[in-house]
Amino acid sequence: FGWEWAAAHFRFHPPHSDLAYALEAGKGGTRAILAAVQAYVITYLLFTRETEYTHLERLCRVGRCEQGQALATALAEMLWAAGGGSRAVVCLITAPITTMPREGYTANSFTERIRLFEFSEKAAAQGFISDHINCFKGEGSHGVILLLYSLLFSRTLER
Repeated sequence: FGWEWAAAHFRFHPPHSDLAYALEAGKGGTRAILAAVQAYVITYLLFTRETEYTHLERLCRVGRCEQGQALATALAEMLWAAGGGSRAVVCLITAPITTMPREGYTANSFTERIRLFEFSEKAAAQGFISDHINCFKGEGSHGVILLLYSLLFSRTLER
């Protein structure tokens, strides 16, 4: 992954603004993934979230907590769909490790630290993602790469 991918994470526009529902997208190849996540975020905010606001107000009156919940729901929905409606795998980065890479393999200090968490219930996956949402949103979190890996493992390499 290039520097654009390594730097990409999920970041919303400021809360309670006209674009509070929108993910910020930089340049590069990550835009396609962000667009797919954005569709799930809007679906959640418009049709799933319980609120007294009308449809268009639902998008603008989104606070920081609601942004995190919308992102967690979107990611869980995507992973559950990738897992065929029966499983989801969430990839997170663990603490740095100090092992030597095998011959013919170049360490990138990212892939070696990925840990997989597998869920057979969508609610459990969503709860886990909600609890660890900053692993996808934080600066330097590699959030978009983590989602891509999670989608691949949820779908399985065989499928």
